[in-house]
Amino acid sequence: MTMEMQDRKQLAAAADGPRTPMTMIQALRSAMDVMLERDPNVVIFGQDVGYFGGVFRCTEGLQKKYGTSRVFDAPISEAGIVGTAVGMGAYGLRPVVEIQFADYFYPATDQIVSEAARLRYRSAGDFTAPLTIRMPCGGGIYGGQTHSQSPEAFFTHVCGLRTVMPSNPVDAKGLLISCIENDDPVIFLEPKRLYNGPFDGHHDRPVVPWTKHALAEVPEGHYRVPLETATVFRAGNALTVLTYGTMVFVSEAAANETGIDAEIIDLRSLWPLDLPAIVNSVKKTGRCVIVHEATRTCGLGAELLSLVQEHCFYHLEAPIERVTGWDTPYPHALEWDYFPGPARVAAALRRAMES
Repeated sequence: MTMEMQDRKQLAAAADGPRTPMTMIQALRSAMDVMLERDPNVVIFGQDVGYFGGVFRCTEGLQKKYGTSRVFDAPISEAGIVGTAVGMGAYGLRPVVEIQFADYFYPATDQIVSEAARLRYRSAGDFTAPLTIRMPCGGGIYGGQTHSQSPEAFFTHVCGLRTVMPSNPVDAKGLLISCIENDDPVIFLEPKRLYNGPFDGHHDRPVVPWTKHALAEVPEGHYRVPLETATVFRAGNALTVLTYGTMVFVSEAAANETGIDAEIIDLRSLWPLDLPAIVNSVKKTGRCVIVHEATRTCGLGAELLSLVQEHCFYHLEAPIERVTGWDTPYPHALEWDYFPGPARVAAALRRAMES
């Protein structure tokens, strides 16, 4: 039985067990709690993650429960945090580090790209870097240009890294556990706007909490969501939407508001990705719309578009559409003009259907 088959079997068993309503913050904390208890080699550190519990409280209470040698604060040095984690991983530990905002990863770029991603290859498999780097990402929170970026394409471009982005509490917990147990370095991106509830892009409407959503019912204890697997978030036959993170719910809103029978594929694992799931859906529907919050040029959507064109060309009935952020810094004063909302996604869905 392959690891993926084992994960699916375990997830199915967990689904039949007790569940607890959780926000994404609580689900992430539960995943780290489970792994700290199961594996003495797991350590958690970063800026303010110990005593303070993290700027978003994802690690709240873990230092008190497991002690300052397992969960601890680090200086304001992203390069130092990641560099230390690379050494810990090579030594045999499984560090889980937090970059307080994804926008702050740049000082750690050399450690991520030149050290963590290359260690297995450079040592001919003698060493690995089993570290997980958590990064809150994305906008919709009035964070401005230095607290709203979506840098996933930087990481998917680097061979040797895994890049993951969940869209809901159930996936967040299972994917984070899978990442911590994996022997590769993983960039684990967490959409901040989804921490406390699903967000459909209608910023002028009341906030919807996770307690009102089925995907907030998180299995207790240990379970894995398989890496490299996408999921059909919304089944449909008219066209395929390829998306991830916050845009999953924005795309769902657009499909509902237009009445278009769109199939929404939540990629979850951005790289390596689930190519068969993408190909099967696009060949079925014949139309494809790609949606992401990050800037357009050289974004992950460009790679997705190329893959669809290469593998599904003779099945396409219309040009592939892309809906993305603009090629500008994230503007604080014009947040909702930059954010790819349901109106822009709906327009792309209509264009794909009318072509």
